[in-house]
Amino acid sequence: MPALPPTPSTQSRIVLVNRPKAAISPDISSGKGTFLLEKSAPVDKELGKGECLIRTEWVSLDPAMRGWLNATRSYIAPVEINAVMRAGGVGRLVALATDAETTALAQKKGLQVGDWVSTLTGWQEYAKVGLKEVQKIQVSDKISPSYYLGALGMPGQTAYWGLTDVCDIKSGETVVVTGAAGAVGSVACQIAKIKGCRVIAVAGGADKCRWLKEELGVDAALDYKSKDFKKEFRETVGYFDAMFDNVGGEILDFALTRMKKFARIALCGAISAYNDPAPRGLQAYLNLISQCAKIQGFIVFDYAKRYKEADAELASFVNSGQLKIREHRLTGIENCVEGLLGLFEGVNTGKIVVKIGSGETKL
Repeated sequence: MPALPPTPSTQSRIVLVNRPKAAISPDISSGKGTFLLEKSAPVDKELGKGECLIRTEWVSLDPAMRGWLNATRSYIAPVEINAVMRAGGVGRLVALATDAETTALAQKKGLQVGDWVSTLTGWQEYAKVGLKEVQKIQVSDKISPSYYLGALGMPGQTAYWGLTDVCDIKSGETVVVTGAAGAVGSVACQIAKIKGCRVIAVAGGADKCRWLKEELGVDAALDYKSKDFKKEFRETVGYFDAMFDNVGGEILDFALTRMKKFARIALCGAISAYNDPAPRGLQAYLNLISQCAKIQGFIVFDYAKRYKEADAELASFVNSGQLKIREHRLTGIENCVEGLLGLFEGVNTGKIVVKIGSGETKL
């Protein structure tokens, strides 16, 4: 393993300075936008008991980040004003606190300086975090560290538990996945196919639908931008057994009219409404009663004690070639906000990740 370069005294980071009322501002330089890029922020090298320092190499961009900016009650506390923007990241472990307790914990977790790890690094080049929150990851020529921000990380876990637990899918069932070309949706499509389901993907644009059909092997891919979308949905889907929903809004409302009896719907997200100050409510919800159906929201963090179950199966899918990974990569911390805006505009196919560090990405 090559030696790590010396840790600098300053770094670049992006902090939250104003809570957005609707869409996020692209301005990261004036201090009047949502975020501010600080190019000479101090690197905190003073490590207390149980702490370590991570050199961030890749960070994740996720729809959930929009909700973290709101000062409202949610499953996780909002990002504080003037705090580094919260984000999952992977990087290299560059320093450990020297006390006996930290040393023992590092040994228990099999961690040493230089290892690749995943944790919540935030949008910054160096992150001081609790060692308890750090997980060692296995990197190879076939597995990029960034995969642990997608199929082998939270998006993969989200897709797995939403389908296997909330939807409880069975072989032969018809499963609809919305937001199907995104990080979570694309994994959900593939898991459902691996489990023997008939999979109908919903995405925006011909290119995404073509990729879902030709590369990921879904049974059909529907373009929600088509003027005949509802007609095509009825003719292609018929009625579905389960739905993994990432978008909410009008598409979800329409889907409530196409459920089989005892259908299950997993509410993962509602990207169509995150920037809407007055999101549209569901109108067709009475169908849940007539079809004895279930609609359930879920948060992946609630499955933390069971992550290893999904880790093993997802890794086997990747290693066998059954689960294909596609990334939309950006370079430079200054592009984090642009990438997040693009996520809500649907520019990505697959997982959006940003390369932060300038070092080598393979061991």
